[in-house]
Amino acid sequence: MNENKPTNPWTKSLFIWMGILLVLVFFVQSFGSSREAPGAAMTYSQFVAKVNEGDVKSVSIATTPSGNAVITGKTADDKSFKTVAPFDAKISDRLVDKGVAVQVKAEEQSSIWVILLYQSLPFLLMIGIAFFIMRQMQKSSTGGAMGFGKSRAKMLTEKSGKVTFADVAGIDEAREELQEIVEFLRDPGKFSRLGGKIPRGALLVGAPGTGKTLLARAIAGEAGVPFFTISGSDFVEMFVGVGASRVRDMFAEAKKSAPCIVFIDEIDAVGRHRGAGLGNGNDEREQTLNQLLVEMDGFDANEGIIIIAATNRPDVLDPALLRPGRFDRRVTVPLPDIEGRMKIFDVHMKKVPLAPDVDARTLARGTPGMSGADIANLVNEAALMAARLGKRLVAMAQFELAKDRVIMGTEWKSLVMTPEEKKMTAYHEAGHALVRVHEKASDPIHKATIIPRGGALGMVVSMPERDNYSYHRDKMYADLASVMGGRVAEEVIFGHDKVSSGASSDIQQATKLARAMVMQWGMSDKLGPLQYEEAQGETFLGYSQTQRHNMSNETALMIDAEIRRLVDGGHTRATEIISTNVDQLHALAGALLELETLTGEEIKTIIGGGKIDRSADIPKVLPTAGSSIPKSRKPSGGIGGAAPAGA
Repeated sequence: MNENKPTNPWTKSLFIWMGILLVLVFFVQSFGSSREAPGAAMTYSQFVAKVNEGDVKSVSIATTPSGNAVITGKTADDKSFKTVAPFDAKISDRLVDKGVAVQVKAEEQSSIWVILLYQSLPFLLMIGIAFFIMRQMQKSSTGGAMGFGKSRAKMLTEKSGKVTFADVAGIDEAREELQEIVEFLRDPGKFSRLGGKIPRGALLVGAPGTGKTLLARAIAGEAGVPFFTISGSDFVEMFVGVGASRVRDMFAEAKKSAPCIVFIDEIDAVGRHRGAGLGNGNDEREQTLNQLLVEMDGFDANEGIIIIAATNRPDVLDPALLRPGRFDRRVTVPLPDIEGRMKIFDVHMKKVPLAPDVDARTLARGTPGMSGADIANLVNEAALMAARLGKRLVAMAQFELAKDRVIMGTEWKSLVMTPEEKKMTAYHEAGHALVRVHEKASDPIHKATIIPRGGALGMVVSMPERDNYSYHRDKMYADLASVMGGRVAEEVIFGHDKVSSGASSDIQQATKLARAMVMQWGMSDKLGPLQYEEAQGETFLGYSQTQRHNMSNETALMIDAEIRRLVDGGHTRATEIISTNVDQLHALAGALLELETLTGEEIKTIIGGGKIDRSADIPKVLPTAGSSIPKSRKPSGGIGGAAPAGA
């Protein structure tokens, strides 16, 4: 079916100006040719000689305003010629004597306007081309020079894809908090009868990918009102005053469609704290912010316009922007918990044909800390992986592989490891798994693998049964021991001199945990429940910049000693477990070398003395008679892995 596509304005203007150019060229050519008489140029002396020889057949003499004579004619052999005779030449009588047909006419003088037009055509052509280029450049800046300060807000309609609260999962509390705005937009009189006023604005705060933009679109979809969207960076330009003009124009357009919702994404780009930059503060960004403050809560009230803004940097926003009357509500959009992740999986898996073995709860347990965008990406990766394999349904195996790819990175298929390196990696991961199984407060193991992915040569992944929001001291001691288990396994099996650099990430993780226990959580008996470290300023790469309080050198030495004591304690505890269960360590490492990946149940079976049968598609665990499998204790979270050599 043929569709009528709109003509590109640039192409249309280009064709118009090309037509004008062709007309000008045609006019110049025709005008120039009309002024020039036909025939080959001939000198006057040559012309006289031909006349004397009788070689001229006919001539036409035209006088010019200067008195000269322009002579054109034909020779005896019908060749045209042209020459100019001086004004005092007596050539006409000689021509008559020689029998030449003579015609005399006065040359008409061209109009002065035609001459001026002919002379100015090149300049007009250059001016036209320059005007065309400038006009196109101005059009690219939202409506030309007069529209440079126009708002860039886009109005979304149902044609762009209507979103409702049914499409938003995992953030029930935030959704309920914004339900009142939807009710006001549907029935404003319900609140005004009792003297209530709807909040002017709502600030959505949360980590990237938690669904802030999706939640704002769902509010507009539920209320059925116009929805304007704009980014904070669209206000800021290099020219002072443009941003403020765009703010005014945006609110003017919103008033025409009230009641409506204006969504400003990444508002921290324009709403940063005033006076924090260099210079005198009279810059474009601050003027834009001042205009935004006035429009949101100034003398001219904007009734029916609800501002919803989103940011993941609320700490840098100006206090005047956050006060009641502007952003009355601050809605936190957190990372989803296990129940929320399960609902998000259900929402995204509705569009994917699933195999019977797919379990959303198992996937939710294995993805702690993932946002809604991460889960959507995981489901998409699983569908793409199943399509590459030619599957008709997406099975749990594809979801597991997609999860490994999202969390740990792409598998290093081109990495060639020597047998010694592969053996050391197997014992390293077996050490992590062995200590984690024997530590009562550790999380249950989901799987262990020695397949290189991302920046690690292997990985032991835990799967907590629920999300934890606080951790106990025994859990932290267990994590310190399990993190040091990989290095201890290398020391026990290969000796002190053969310890590799694969434990670099483990040491970093243990040191970070021990430092937080001493300086932030007050878990050092020697230093007491005091905080020696606090967040300072802005975050960088996801981590808060921290600094120590003013303290004496003795206190700093005590802190370093306590951190060292905690890490050494984890190392000692891991050494005790591994030295006591060396046979189990050998069994785990051998199974990893053979199978490369072990599930949590398979690890428990091997430690209990059982055997693994993978002859079928689904692994079967065959425990040995009389074997005892350690029970999983209270779960939490944690990942241990071996980094590449030389990391």
